[in-house]
Amino acid sequence: MMESAGLDGVVPVLATPFSTGGDLDRASLRRLVEFEVAAGASGLAVFGMASETFVLTDEERIAILQDVVDVAPLPVVAGISATGLAPARVQLTRYAELGARVMMVLPPFLVKPAPGQLVEFFGALGTHAVGLGVEVMVQDAPGASGVTMTPQLIAELAALPGVTSVKVEAPPTVPKMCELTGALAGTRMRLLGGLNAQFLIDELDCGAVATMPGCELTDLLVPIVQAHRAGETTAARRGFERVLPLIVWGLQPGYAWAVHKEVLVHRGIIADATVRAPARRATSRMRELLHQVLTALELRGLPVGAGAT
Repeated sequence: MMESAGLDGVVPVLATPFSTGGDLDRASLRRLVEFEVAAGASGLAVFGMASETFVLTDEERIAILQDVVDVAPLPVVAGISATGLAPARVQLTRYAELGARVMMVLPPFLVKPAPGQLVEFFGALGTHAVGLGVEVMVQDAPGASGVTMTPQLIAELAALPGVTSVKVEAPPTVPKMCELTGALAGTRMRLLGGLNAQFLIDELDCGAVATMPGCELTDLLVPIVQAHRAGETTAARRGFERVLPLIVWGLQPGYAWAVHKEVLVHRGIIADATVRAPARRATSRMRELLHQVLTALELRGLPVGAGAT
């Protein structure tokens, strides 16, 4: 295997920009990637829940991954949400060929697997990943998959070849992450938080090395993580409290994707806030209230000189 991607800090899950007509907007996507790099992201993720991955075609996924790898000098995480081992292997192979370094893998979910089957599934994918020089991240997201993984099972997965990290987004995340810190002691597995960084400080205190939120507030989260690492806990918590209203806005079921995009449009990073069904577009009143939050934060857009070519 190549040198580990060693994900840490802030690894945003990219939104997928669409034009007003609903087509993939690759120019906005490239601007978004440039913004994330300038904001201090440590890596970038595609095909996560925040990416509206559930409405993307195979051709669009390829185009998105090609653009992100082309623009970003950072490790790229590609989400895999297949319903079985065979299609997951196909996705993993293709994404590795296109330059993704880490595969964020949901467990099979249409037919709920037994714990032993999960070990077999991740073991086979991990071995395949090693052969391709990439890594597997376990996505512990029962809200999306309906599959529950205990800390003991995740510790068993940590011993598998090629399985190097877990993204914990199984509420309540704080006690589970703290329990995992003990269960994973002595293993190479890295802990990452999700759920739009809503418990960022506490997850860092419990052993998380990174957070994987939406992509519209990376420049606000990076200084918080840096302050926490430097032992400046008061500054870290104050920064987190300041941004928490926007984090909460991006957690609303059905509307989260529209909120992420409304913020990105407000900041001049993408051109349009269009989402694809079944995601819901923000109402005019929602936009008015959201913009009050944004005004209070005094958000900036792209740095001077940035922009897609």
